[in-house]
Amino acid sequence: MLSDNELAEIKKRTESATKGPWKAYIEDRDFQCGSSFIQTQGEDIELTGATEADYDFIANARQDIPKLLDEIERLKKK
Repeated sequence: MLSDNELAEIKKRTESATKGPWKAYIEDRDFQCGSSFIQTQGEDIELTGATEADYDFIANARQDIPKLLDEIERLKKK
């Protein structure tokens, strides 16, 4: 079980990250030349050694984690 402090820390990290949405663009899947990257509302993020699944996971975490935190908060109020 996550403590309230742990949830607060996750929320703080989420709110401190570059605003979303983020989207993964994978070379040879989404476009033909260049390198894979995660597009954000700030600077793009490029990773070394990441798989396509890693790019998708990291990019989607920016949208998924706030939704999960909201759902946890909703369930705790019940």
